[in-house]
Amino acid sequence: MAKRYQPTGNTGKPLIRAMKVAAVVGAMSGFLTAYQLVSARFTGLTENSREIKKYRIEYAKLKAQGKPMHGVSSLPLSMQRTAASYSTWAFMNFDVFPMFNFVNHPYHGQSEGVLSDAEK
Repeated sequence: MAKRYQPTGNTGKPLIRAMKVAAVVGAMSGFLTAYQLVSARFTGLTENSREIKKYRIEYAKLKAQGKPMHGVSSLPLSMQRTAASYSTWAFMNFDVFPMFNFVNHPYHGQSEGVLSDAEK
């Protein structure tokens, strides 16, 4: 009978482990890249007229109902301002430190939900 000959005695387990690590790193890199591209669109660094139109329509509906656009936060305004300032351009530094903002705050830099005639 012929046996499989492996000169290094490698069973393949290190390769499997390396492939799992590469898959995790690749998935995380893909997520961060997609997040960075979407963030660039939302901040206006790339074309975002469609998002602005959707935002204004949604804001006008919520304003008519008397609801806040970005939710209600239990944090004091100083903490909300701090969270907003830390995360405003954080997506530009994902290669150094990925930071996400999960704080509801009113500091989004968007105008009121008023639609122009061209957007209607």
